[in-house]
Amino acid sequence: MKKNIGSKPALYPVPVIVVGAMNGDEPTWTLVAHTGIPSHSKIMVSLAGAHFINGCIKQTGVLSVNVVDESWLDHADLCGSVSGARQSKADVFAWTAGEAGAPLIDDAKLSMECRVEDVYEIDHFENFICSIAGTYADDSIVTEDGKVNVAALRPVLFEMPTYTYLATGEKIADCLSFARTRKAPAEVTRS
Repeated sequence: MKKNIGSKPALYPVPVIVVGAMNGDEPTWTLVAHTGIPSHSKIMVSLAGAHFINGCIKQTGVLSVNVVDESWLDHADLCGSVSGARQSKADVFAWTAGEAGAPLIDDAKLSMECRVEDVYEIDHFENFICSIAGTYADDSIVTEDGKVNVAALRPVLFEMPTYTYLATGEKIADCLSFARTRKAPAEVTRS
């Protein structure tokens, strides 16, 4: 029997990312776990309105999304505990500028350089709707057909209610493989 536990965003876990933006001549970084895919051509990065990096993103119009794996989680975690308004985070990571000018973390096996298309404010969060200017992937996580191998990437996941980091799990099955193996639609019974 299910019970109503209240109005809770129960879509966690989600991948942990570090967002990068330029603050003048140096990068600044912040840890983020509120991201989404509103369409096949756009991604969304949601940041509390009080974040220092928001102003930097609005000024430059570009940001980077760097997917965190366990090898640099300690540095990523630090970026979530220090405000860029009080302390520079420029030296936390070695970085390279992407073609659109956003800072890409060298240790990240997967980075996306994004152009901000729009910003929606909801409940004191600024939601940056972005087009992807480029996806930069380490050879070790790219398949022969040019796709990202998430099993090789092993992104860290964040679970909100307990504020914990989780390891990426094992592959269960290919998407839609269950539908292909069914001969006829099963009847659904309701209790």
